[in-house]
Amino acid sequence: MAIQLSFACSLRIGEVLGLQWKNVFISDEDIEKDNAHIVVEQQLQRLSKKGIDELNVQDILYTFPSAMDNENNTTVLVLRKPKTQSSIRTIWLPNTLAQFLREWKEQQNEYKEFFQDEYHDYDMVLCFEDGRPVEHNIIRKGLAKVSEEAGLPPVVFHSLRHSSTTYKLKLNHGDIKATQGDTGHAQADMVTDLYSHILDEDRKVNAQKFDESFYQNNDEDNANRKKDSIDVDKLVASLKDNPDLLDKLLDALK
Repeated sequence: MAIQLSFACSLRIGEVLGLQWKNVFISDEDIEKDNAHIVVEQQLQRLSKKGIDELNVQDILYTFPSAMDNENNTTVLVLRKPKTQSSIRTIWLPNTLAQFLREWKEQQNEYKEFFQDEYHDYDMVLCFEDGRPVEHNIIRKGLAKVSEEAGLPPVVFHSLRHSSTTYKLKLNHGDIKATQGDTGHAQADMVTDLYSHILDEDRKVNAQKFDESFYQNNDEDNANRKKDSIDVDKLVASLKDNPDLLDKLLDALK
């Protein structure tokens, strides 16, 4: 599910892991009207306790209780606001992914029923069976394992976000603003700069298509014209050798 969300929605890993069900809209009506969507307004991050002290207290939305009562534990897991205002955004879901999320929610409800009071209900979309939030390292290790088992080259999780942006630019024929709305980049030129090589590839394809449709067709047309053109010298020689043919030609021209 982490892979699906990152690829379809152009999400950063912290945004995927910080997504809560309160920000997922996948009702029957939403799906029927192609309005299934998520609202990205927070991210999951592990911070040093010293780092938290340096942050604006309003940036921390929730601090998860530590799994270990250890005085030496110097970090804490939090839900925090994104670093930039542009990262707070609405992203529309493919209906297929919306259906996947509904099935995912049903599985979580079964785990809730199984664990009962031992379930940690933080309303997280991505979580362990008992509701505890999933951290970055778990997803990265999982992706590495899946890639290895599938015989694929190792990739970083963030590459899914890059691939998502690439496909969207191709599907919408380079609509930078529409793509930026999903990625949450602060400036449109950040998308342009990051993915300009994609547009360059399309321009190369345009040059190849131009060559095929214009230059090569012109060569074929010229060849056909030469093939269909009358060889005057041969015609005169034929008429000299065949007086009857000349008479018929003269009669036709009268």
